[in-house]
Amino acid sequence: MAAATATLRWVLQMHRDVPRAARFYSEGLDFSVNVCTLRWAELQSGPLKLALMHTNDSNLASQRIYSSMLSFTVPDINSTVTRLLSLGAELDGPIKYEIHGKVAAVRCIDGHMLGLFEPA
Repeated sequence: MAAATATLRWVLQMHRDVPRAARFYSEGLDFSVNVCTLRWAELQSGPLKLALMHTNDSNLASQRIYSSMLSFTVPDINSTVTRLLSLGAELDGPIKYEIHGKVAAVRCIDGHMLGLFEPA
């Protein structure tokens, strides 16, 4: 009998404004919004499910730590960065032009890190 394997259910992020965070991911990175309330949202991009949960922690965005990072392959890094910045993100250093493609690190509205990659 084969052993049961674990499957990733979703990745959870804490946000002070769940509807704003859901809009950030849906408009900035084309996530589908499956559920969105003031306290909880479930979004999807391909097989990845992202859960957003409300927190009252006012220090959330000021905690400049690198805990987890969501990494995305994007078709056009410049337009993606521009769109994310217009939604409240901050570029964490310059866009880098590596031999394998362009890369950028972006901090979203509540401080979570996003990695962006555009293949060469």
